[in-house]
Parts: sequence; structure tokens; C-alpha cells
Amino acid sequence: MTFSCVMAFVDVDNILLSIACVFGADADEVTSVSVMEGDSVTLHTRLTDIQRDIQILWTFQLNTRLAEIIKREQMNIYFVSNDGIFRDHIQMDNQTGSLIITNITTEHSGLYKLMIGSDKISYISFTVIVHARLPVPVITGNSSQCSSSSSEKCVLLCSVMNVTHVSLSWYKGKSLLSSISVSDLNIRLSLHLEVEYQDTNTYRCVINNPITHHTQHLHITDVCESCSALVQNPHLVGITVFLVMLVVATAAVGVMCLLYNRNTRHMRHTRDEEEIHYADTTFRARHNEISKADDHTVYSSVALS
Repeated sequence: MTFSCVMAFVDVDNILLSIACVFGADADEVTSVSVMEGDSVTLHTRLTDIQRDIQILWTFQLNTRLAEIIKREQMNIYFVSNDGIFRDHIQMDNQTGSLIITNITTEHSGLYKLMIGSDKISYISFTVIVHARLPVPVITGNSSQCSSSSSEKCVLLCSVMNVTHVSLSWYKGKSLLSSISVSDLNIRLSLHLEVEYQDTNTYRCVINNPITHHTQHLHITDVCESCSALVQNPHLVGITVFLVMLVVATAAVGVMCLLYNRNTRHMRHTRDEEEIHYADTTFRARHNEISKADDHTVYSSVALS
């Protein structure tokens, strides 16, 4: 038989109450609870009704008082914390004393302890793990260098960012190929897989926690391209030839335009010089004609006199 005392810090008319000491305390029982961020969770007392002469006390991480009910003769105390990270997140069932955490966040992960004191004291501990919403895995491919080897390789990399308490796995069909897990750190998690280009199997990368999972499917050809792909694919060859011809044709048109512009400028320059020469000659011819006309008029005047 064991002897146990529990002190409850309850302020009633500025008096701190009370110390409950009983014989026969039950051993501590631990229950693990997993919940998704944003959901609600209820930690049960396993009581159907709260009778007289009972005390129910909920604590977090052993030192934070969350909620309490005390029923004694001529005393009925009910307390629910509304401080710190639990503000607007804590409720307690008046009938059973169960603790309800609403819109839970990762900050609420930790150890919750329930003490029930009546003719004996019993404890139940809850390890609550709050899982963040899972991201979708991202798959990238890193092709090997081209060589004469007939077995070309491609390295697949499956990655997720900022995860905690998850596993990341590669599957080929239904077969598990490799897996990696992380528990306490909020980190980037990556997992490699090396495959051959000739492989036609379907691969998938899966991230999961104890509650849910996300899957990313792919075929190798979606992210990996072999060195011989252009030779093996006539469509790609046709596109390549077309692009080369387009580049050559564009260059040829550019050269022709350049030569045309040069010839045009040369012809304009020559034409301008010729026009200036003919203009000088024409001017001189007109000057002589005017002089002759003047001489003729003078001679006519002499004849009349």
C-alpha cells in the first residue's frame, strides 16, 4: 500500500486550499495521443459523473495548472485557465471533468497529467503530439553525364520542407525501397533513389505521420531524359533540325539585309554626286544664253537710231 498527497492551489477567499492525503495511490498510466494541427482533442477522465468528495486536476508539463474541479462539503470549485498558449483553447466537461483542447497547435504538444483524488488518488498521463499539416513531396531528377555506357543512371530526389514526426519513403509499385524518419526537428527532409533510364516501372514518394499521408507519383521519363533520347525520338530530331535550319535562315537573311543596305547607301551617294555635276553644267549653259540675248537687244537698238 502506498501513501500519497496532492496539493491543489485554489484561491477561495484568499485562502489556499487544500492538501489531500490518501492511502492507495494507483500507478501512473500513460496514453499517447496524436492529432492534426487545427483539430480538437478530448483527454478523457473515464468518469461518467463527478460525485461529491472528489478533486480533478489537469496540468501541462507538470507545472502549468490548466483546469480543476473540487467538490467537498459546502465547497464547489471550478477553474479553467485562460492564459498563455492556452488562451481560448481550453474547455472542461462539467459532468466528466474531461479536458477539451480546441483549434490545437504544435505549441500544445507535450505531457498532460490528470490527477483524480477521492478515497484514493489515481493518475493518467497523456503524451500529446500535434502534427503540422503535411506538405506534398517534390520530386526532381539529376541526369548522369552522357557516356558510352549502355546503362545510363538518373538520380531522383524526393524532398519535403519544415516537417516533424514524419517518415519519407520511396516505393516501386507496392514494394518499399527505402525510408527515412525525423521526430524532433523541424527540418528539410530528402531521400535519394538511383534508377536506370530503361526502367518503365511506376515510382512514388510518400510522406506520412501517424494520422495521414501524401503521395507523389511519377514515371522516370517525367523527370529524367537519357543522352540517346534525341536519337531514339524522331519527333525530337525533327524539332532539332527545324530549329537549326531556322537559325541558319535567320542568319542568311540578316547578311542579305546588311549587304542590301550597304549597296543602297553606295548607290545613293553616287547618284547625289552626279546630280550636283549636272546642275553646275546646266547653270553655266543658262548664263551664256542670257548674255547672248543681251547682245542681240543692243544691236537692235542701234539699228533703229
